[in-house]
Amino acid sequence: MSDISVKAQTVVPDAKKVTAGEKKVKHGRKQSIRATISNIIMCGPMTIWSVLFILIPVVMLVFMSFMTKGLLGKIVYKFTLVNYTDIFKPVYFNVVKESLIIALWTTLLTVLLGYPLGMVMSKLKKKTTGVITILMMLPLWVSGLVILYSFVIMLNNSGTINSFLMNIGLIKKPLQLLYNNFSVTIGMVYMFLPFAVLPMYSSIEKLDPSLIEASKDLGANPVTTFFKVTLPLTSPGIFAGVILTFIPCIGYYMVTDMLGGGTSMLVGNLIYRQFTISRNWPFGAALSVVLSLIILLMVVIYTKLGGDLDDLAS
Repeated sequence: MSDISVKAQTVVPDAKKVTAGEKKVKHGRKQSIRATISNIIMCGPMTIWSVLFILIPVVMLVFMSFMTKGLLGKIVYKFTLVNYTDIFKPVYFNVVKESLIIALWTTLLTVLLGYPLGMVMSKLKKKTTGVITILMMLPLWVSGLVILYSFVIMLNNSGTINSFLMNIGLIKKPLQLLYNNFSVTIGMVYMFLPFAVLPMYSSIEKLDPSLIEASKDLGANPVTTFFKVTLPLTSPGIFAGVILTFIPCIGYYMVTDMLGGGTSMLVGNLIYRQFTISRNWPFGAALSVVLSLIILLMVVIYTKLGGDLDDLAS
């Protein structure tokens, strides 16, 4: 009898342990199910939005780029590569080349103007920096048409700049400042300068001052310190500014329409006219795909050079 009671006492705790273990397993499963449901609820709307308004339109655009234009702008669902081969025609290839040139000039000028401004902002007080940031972003809160019309008033033959230069005797006849690549580049620089300054300022502000002091203690002059310490450590901000400036410049057609006067045409203008005036949607889709590939290539180069994609959203 004693042996039987001992065995019974040893079996009961084991059963209790098994029951407790099963409860823990069930509780863990319930927690994992709840976590999965919460993740679906949190990510579901964004996933649906991305699929409906990003993925599906891109797939439709790529599909349309291989179709044929019919009569009166109708799309004929017949596979063709003509839309892509037409891009290499001189008239269209020159537009792509000119777009890249203007985008490169705009990017270079915004970086050269924005980097010193970012350095100055990083040395000021927080309140002063906040005021400068608000003043810099203030034009973006105004309609782009109003800003571009103000450039037309300043740059035309009887505008503010030509009138001032003629009144002080520097020129005898008005300079052709409007309706050319110069005016387009100036307008682009003005529109995209804040997008280049902010990431560069953020990168400069994060720079450890002790590194600059260490460079000075080792005998480096300010120029050497800038090129060997400051510039390499703030290069992620520069890369981010380049991307945020170069990519929109290629397809931003409103500045070209207002300040180019029909003499300048970018890829964005060409795409807009294909979808509206020419009603050649397959060719416009092909141009859009090529523009997207150029942008993707720039992002890949940005990441290969050490850039962080998170800096583009900061």
